[in-house]
Amino acid sequence: MQTVLLKSNSSSDLKLLTELAKKIGVSVRFLSDEEKEEFGLMQLIKEADRKQKVPREKVMKKLGKE
Repeated sequence: MQTVLLKSNSSSDLKLLTELAKKIGVSVRFLSDEEKEEFGLMQLIKEADRKQKVPREKVMKKLGKE
């Protein structure tokens, strides 16, 4: 199974696309704002550079817990 994520500023275009998808037997699901945010965070985590190490002191200072 494959997934396609579509985003448009035009609600009429999205309506047309969802109607077409349903007509040809493709399931359609709208994401909540929370789900979109989680997806974005997941993408950032995947793209993060895990090679660079940050000292614990620097992290604690940023968090305000020196």
